[in-house]
Amino acid sequence: MTRGRLAVILIIAILLIDQFIKIWVKTHMELHESIRVTDWFYISFIENNGMAYGMQIGSKLLLSLFRIVAIGVLGYYIWLQARLKDVRWGYIVCLSMILAGAVGNLIDCLFYGLCFDASTVGHVSQYVGFGNGYESFLFGRVVDMFYFPLIVTTYPEWVPFWGGQEFIFFSPVFNFADSSISVGVVALLLFYRKEISRISFIIGGRTKEKGVRTKDEGGRTNEEGGRMKEEGVRTKGDAE
Repeated sequence: MTRGRLAVILIIAILLIDQFIKIWVKTHMELHESIRVTDWFYISFIENNGMAYGMQIGSKLLLSLFRIVAIGVLGYYIWLQARLKDVRWGYIVCLSMILAGAVGNLIDCLFYGLCFDASTVGHVSQYVGFGNGYESFLFGRVVDMFYFPLIVTTYPEWVPFWGGQEFIFFSPVFNFADSSISVGVVALLLFYRKEISRISFIIGGRTKEKGVRTKDEGGRTNEEGGRMKEEGVRTKGDAE
């Protein structure tokens, strides 16, 4: 199996799992409904307009467009890396996990608003046909469901500002695509720092190479100018 084929298979597998979970949750649970699995694991259905783990940065349209550009750049980079023989397989796996997670959340933004009616408290969303959904293209909401309140306690009364309030670790609600991105990023930072540093080295090297070429071309231009000047002198001497 080639690295490129591995990347394609992994991306498709992650997308299928991610979309299956999201569609099941969206079409079987009300908004904010929660299913207790254990004391520290719940399936809690929420939706968000932002990035991984419910973060929101900027407008929805700009975020969706940024995702499309970032996915295109990352996909092209993976294609380049998969063609190299000295690239480690795990590096391709990590990059593919990040790309698959990004695509998974982008699918929600692109198509869920077009295909499903709105999920609300007291109403379970259903497929209503393409173009008849709750939002327009690029404005769909991302489905999140995994909730891990590993520690639930209360701040001591003497703690400033938060004394007596509830403390929950880990409170973000996320989805399978988010976890794929997180695992891929953490693995890159732990095991593939050399490959990451090579990215900046290549970019810097190409910039430096362009500068050298420009300087060299400038030198050639000056040399050609000198030759033309010398030929002009010779022509003048011949005329005399």
